[in-house]
Amino acid sequence: MAKNIPRNSTIAALDVGTTKVACFIAHMGEGDDLHLAGVGHHRARGMRGGQVTNLDEAEASVRAAVDAAEQMANSRIERVFTNISCGTPLSTRVDVELAVSGHQIRDADVRRVLDHGSAQYDATDRELIHCIPTGYSIDGSNGILDPRGMYGDKLGVNIHLVTAGIGPARNLAAVIDRCDLDIQDRVVSPYAAGLACLVDDEKDLGATVIDMGGGTTSIAVFMESQVVYVESIPIGGLHVTGDIAKGLSTPVVKAERLKTVYGSVMQTPADAREMLKVPLVGEDDEATANEVPKSMLVQIIQARIEETFELVRSHLEASGFSKQAGRRVILTGGASQLEGVRDLAELVLDKQVRLGRPRTIRGLPDSVSGPAFSTAVGLLRYGLREHVAKPDYAAMDAAKNKRSFGRIGQWLRENF
Repeated sequence: MAKNIPRNSTIAALDVGTTKVACFIAHMGEGDDLHLAGVGHHRARGMRGGQVTNLDEAEASVRAAVDAAEQMANSRIERVFTNISCGTPLSTRVDVELAVSGHQIRDADVRRVLDHGSAQYDATDRELIHCIPTGYSIDGSNGILDPRGMYGDKLGVNIHLVTAGIGPARNLAAVIDRCDLDIQDRVVSPYAAGLACLVDDEKDLGATVIDMGGGTTSIAVFMESQVVYVESIPIGGLHVTGDIAKGLSTPVVKAERLKTVYGSVMQTPADAREMLKVPLVGEDDEATANEVPKSMLVQIIQARIEETFELVRSHLEASGFSKQAGRRVILTGGASQLEGVRDLAELVLDKQVRLGRPRTIRGLPDSVSGPAFSTAVGLLRYGLREHVAKPDYAAMDAAKNKRSFGRIGQWLRENF
């Protein structure tokens, strides 16, 4: 766990994806609010499927995004919250119960039971990314949100462990280290996207976030304000582009433009009549371009996106969380912006679907307020929520026992 950030300081988010690298720098105000001071994004190179394939190219992309954000913010950053979409993130659930001998439960007891739970996961090829308590119990009584200050003989906790492959995670860390940055903490991409897009009721009642990126489509299930399941599928927007390039025999750059300008995942009667000019691979003369009906382009896109949602549905059903998470689905990520994707998701998943954009923070430019930047905004919110300095319960108890207004005032000044 990273060290707490003092108030009135800076939080930096670094989203390293398959198609783009984004860096957001925000200042934290007195009211635990955020003000975005710097934004930088650059085309990702040296990345494939969320994983580093070329250290030098990936480093150059990260440096370009960070430099742009630092120039806009007029400040230098040393530490970042970064995302993890590589290494096939996986969820594991662990239940732990330890004796606390009937005394008042303190921070040390909570840390001990969490450390015991995380130690139960022993894999030589995977690295622990998150150790998230999803619910506590005291002497068998469940539903306790925060056991500190309570009394009991046995403290139990349900823990959600998220792991990723060691090699890909360390390669990403190496790229960030080469950019002279320290990793303050790592967050799996769909978890961060959920923090950016979900409203409180969705997190409480249950919702599924589907983050459709360039190289991967990742899933996060939220229940009772906690993320309880994550999964990653190695299919994204670039696979759609590749299908178009192969199916229409056109260069990848032209295929990306066709997808962006004319792409849709749902057929309309007019698609068969609308003709598109498609340049052929290796041909420079536009006169040799093919003319194909838009319906052919839509069929190619629809097949891949439908396959993606079918895989999402099968993973959710296999996890056991498909029904528990309710019928609410939030689509986000750059690939979610294709026309008709929401309607297709509702058909395949049989759930209520909405498109998720990051909830606004002060200073967020319109150019980076779309679904493609949900993970970056979520990293800032994670930094604010999880790492803002919080009250020290041991110090609070000591202050109470002193019966001294002077000492209480001193404690309040130090902690607030």
